[in-house]
Amino acid sequence: MSFTLGEISRLVQGQLNGDPGIVIRGAAIIRDAQVGQLTLADSDKSVARLTDCSAAAVMVRRGTTVSGMASIEVDEVTLSFARAVELFRPRIREAHQGISQQAHVDPTAFIGKRVTIFPGAYVGPQVVLGDDVVLYPGVCVMAGSKIGDRTTLFANVVLYEGTEVGKQVLIHAGAVLGAYGFGYESGTGKHLLSPQSGYVRVEDHVEIGAGSTIDRGTYGPTVIGEGSKLDDQVMIAHNCRLGRHNLICSQVGIAGSSTTGDYVVMAGQVGVGDHVDIGGKTILGAKSGVMSSLSGDAVYVGIPATPHRDQMLKQAAWSKLPEMRKEFKALQKEVEQLRRHLEGRRGEAA
Repeated sequence: MSFTLGEISRLVQGQLNGDPGIVIRGAAIIRDAQVGQLTLADSDKSVARLTDCSAAAVMVRRGTTVSGMASIEVDEVTLSFARAVELFRPRIREAHQGISQQAHVDPTAFIGKRVTIFPGAYVGPQVVLGDDVVLYPGVCVMAGSKIGDRTTLFANVVLYEGTEVGKQVLIHAGAVLGAYGFGYESGTGKHLLSPQSGYVRVEDHVEIGAGSTIDRGTYGPTVIGEGSKLDDQVMIAHNCRLGRHNLICSQVGIAGSSTTGDYVVMAGQVGVGDHVDIGGKTILGAKSGVMSSLSGDAVYVGIPATPHRDQMLKQAAWSKLPEMRKEFKALQKEVEQLRRHLEGRRGEAA
């Protein structure tokens, strides 16, 4: 499969600099691009790497100058390049399948228009599915759950009873929403499961990654705010409330009853303690350990998480410890020599 550079430029409504007749046979990032392929450079650093790239042409931001290679200037490099990639690797879009006879749908469930339910899926009593919902094989939607229009649950997703999922939500394979929270009453000497009367509410336009888990609230909801995106293998505990448009990276764990404001970012393996409030527009660096509430609109790193500047000063001091140790030993030696000298003088005076 091949296209001319001119054809690709017209597709993405770009500005072509070079021969429109150049034949392009694929699209790949700079590291992987081969002769005859199109690549992309979305930063000045990427443009500098083009000198070692075998690609026939590059897609760049408007106003970017490239020498020695044909280029297409566009407003949105990543989105335009994705359209070019799909020319060579078109996505296989599954048409509406209807409800498979090999799926179990309880007769009390309400099913919207153009719903697709694949073989092996389970839809329990009094479930509500909106229009254009897609449930892949192995999905389990338990009693009383509600799913909004144009939401997709990939294979083996489980929604425990009463889970509420909004419109245009993507939940990737193996995610579990609404499992019991990790809370126990231990006053009798035994660990007795605390009440699990709550549920999970996922608002519109959320994406939840593969293998992620979100526990139900004790009495009320655990909430994932509108537009938030959770990576794979994220754990959100009972009673948590995430704000709108949060970005939660892989292996983050948030303990029970914690909250976040809007536009919070947590990098990989961040750990948040229970009953912690994190202000809006907070950024937490990878592996940060949050033990107390944090004000918003700031960057925090480290264990315990502290403001980025403070942590950098600590790291700078830490890096100087070997040198400081040598200086300290040298001072110790000088002090010992001075002590011996003074003792000698006292002996002569006596």
